[in-house]
Amino acid sequence: MARTKRKVNHLQPPGMPETEPEKPRIYHAGGYIRLSVEDSGKPGADTMESQECMVWDYIDSREDMELCGMYRDNGQTGVNFDRPGFEALMRDVRAGKIDCIVVKDLSRFGRNYRETGNYLERIFPFMDVRFVALSDNFDTLTADRASDGYIIPLKNIINEVYSKDISKKAGSALAVRQRRGEFIGSWAAYGYKKCADDPHRIEPDAETAPVVREIFRLRSLGTSYKKIAGELNARGIPAPSRYHYLKGDARCSRYADVVWHLNVVRQILSNQVYLGHMVQGRKYESFYEGKKQHVRPEKEWIIVHNTHEPLVDESVFHTVQEMAEKQKAAYQGRLGKYDALGNTPGILKKLVYCADCGRAMVRYKSVTCRGTKKTYFYKCPKHEENPGACPIKYMPEEKLLEILWDTLESQIRQAAEMSGEIEGIRSSKKQADADAALKREASTAAQELKRARTFYDGLYPMYAVDRALTELEYTRMRQEYRTRMEQAEKELESINEKIKERTRQMEENQWLKACSGFNGETGITEEMAHTLLLRVEIGTDDSVSISLRWQDEYRKLAEFLESEKGAGQ
Repeated sequence: MARTKRKVNHLQPPGMPETEPEKPRIYHAGGYIRLSVEDSGKPGADTMESQECMVWDYIDSREDMELCGMYRDNGQTGVNFDRPGFEALMRDVRAGKIDCIVVKDLSRFGRNYRETGNYLERIFPFMDVRFVALSDNFDTLTADRASDGYIIPLKNIINEVYSKDISKKAGSALAVRQRRGEFIGSWAAYGYKKCADDPHRIEPDAETAPVVREIFRLRSLGTSYKKIAGELNARGIPAPSRYHYLKGDARCSRYADVVWHLNVVRQILSNQVYLGHMVQGRKYESFYEGKKQHVRPEKEWIIVHNTHEPLVDESVFHTVQEMAEKQKAAYQGRLGKYDALGNTPGILKKLVYCADCGRAMVRYKSVTCRGTKKTYFYKCPKHEENPGACPIKYMPEEKLLEILWDTLESQIRQAAEMSGEIEGIRSSKKQADADAALKREASTAAQELKRARTFYDGLYPMYAVDRALTELEYTRMRQEYRTRMEQAEKELESINEKIKERTRQMEENQWLKACSGFNGETGITEEMAHTLLLRVEIGTDDSVSISLRWQDEYRKLAEFLESEKGAGQ
C-alpha cells in the first residue's frame, strides 16, 4: 500500500489546532451632525434632519457597521471643537463605545482645517478610529495615504479656497473695469452694439437705434407703454430678445418668437444708457461669498457718465421720467381708495387658464357704479401683451364661480347618493351573504392549494426512495399537481382581489372621500376648489372647460355600484 504524503502547515506548529478564519470587523459607528447659526434658515442650506437622514441611511446600508449613537451640535461654529455634541462623541470614543465616525462632509466635522487634519492624521489613527465623510467620498479605511498623510481631503480644501480666491480676484477686476466705464456684458443694450475694435466700448446700432428713438418719441407724446408695444409688433419690428436670436448672438430657441410687451418698453424708457452713461452692476452674485444672483438697489449701481454716444437728449429723457413718476404717484394715490368696499380673496389661484395659449389667466379688479361696487374678472395676459397673439378673453369672476359651483355641487350631491348606496349594500343581508361566500371560496381555494402542494412535495420521495412510482407515473403526477397548484393560486388571488376591490370602493375611494368632505356647503370655497378642480380653461366665446380631480376613482365606483345592482337582479 502506497504511503500518502502528510500535509503540514508550516506556519503553525505541529499539534496546535487549526485556526478559524478571522471574522470581518463590525464597527461601532457614531453619526456626527452639526449646523452653525449662520447656516440655519438659509435657502438650500443643510438641516439637522437632512444630515441625520443621510448618515443614518449610510450606516444602515453597511454590513460592517452598527449604529451606536447620534451626536448633534445645533448652532455651533465649526471653527473650533469646543462643542457639547463633539465632546460627548469623543468621550464615547475614549471609552471604546465608538470606533467609527460618520459625517455628511468634512465641513460638518470642522472648518478649522489645521485641527481637522490633526484629528484625521494623528488622533484617529492612534485611537484606531475609522472616519467617513460621505459627500467627500472619503473613508480612512480605503483612502490612499502618502508618507505625509491623507492627500485627497486636503486637496479638496485647498481647491475650494483657491476657487474662492480666484472668484474674489476676478470679481474685483471686473468691478475695476465697471468703474472705468468699460462694458463687460455679453450683449450691449438694445440700440447699441459692441465696437468692432474694442469689445469694452459700445456704439449705436444702425438697425435698432432708430427704434429706441421712436419709443422715446411716442412716449413723450403721451402714448402708453401698451400701445407702443402694440405699434412695434404691428410694424413687425423684432423685440430685443428675438433680434439677438436672429443675429445669432443668442441661440436659445425660446427667444425665437418673443414679441414686444409693455415691461420691455418700460425698461428701455428708464435706462440711463441712452443718455450716453454706462450703467452696470444691476445684479450681483459672488461665489467666494456664497451669494446667489440678486437684483441690487439703484443706489448700488455703477454709473459712469459720458462713455458713449447718447441716443436721446436729456430733455426728452427727463420728460419721460417725469411722466413715469406722475403715473406712479397716481397709482399710489388710488391705493386704498376703495378699501371701504372690502376685498374678496381670489380662491382660484393657479386653476384658471386660457384655452388658446395655455397661460394662467390674471385676476383683475374693477370699481363700477360710480365707485360703489367692486368686481373682479379674469383676462388672458398674452392678449394684454400682444393682442394679435391670442384672442381676447374676459370672464367675470362672479359668473365663473356660479358655473364652477353648479358642477361641484352636482359632484358633492352625487357622492352623497353613492355613499347612501354603499351603506345600504354594507348593511344588507345580501352583502353579508356575499362576504361569507367569498370567505368560503377563499378558504376552499387555500385548502386546495395546501393539499396539492402536500401531494406535490411527497412525489419525489415516493419515486426516488420508496420506489412506489415509475418514472412515467412520477412525471405525469408531478405535472398534474403542479397544474392544480397553479389553478388554486390563481383562484385564491382572484378571490382576494375581489375582496380588496370591494374594500377599496366601499371604504377607500378617493373621489368619494374628497367630495364627502364638503357636504353641507352652500357655495364654492378655496379648499373645495383646490381639492376637486384640476384645471379650468376659458375659451374665446366665454366657454368654460372644467377638468375635475379623481375622475378615474369616480368611474371605478360607478362601475362597482352598477355591477352590484346587476348582481342583485
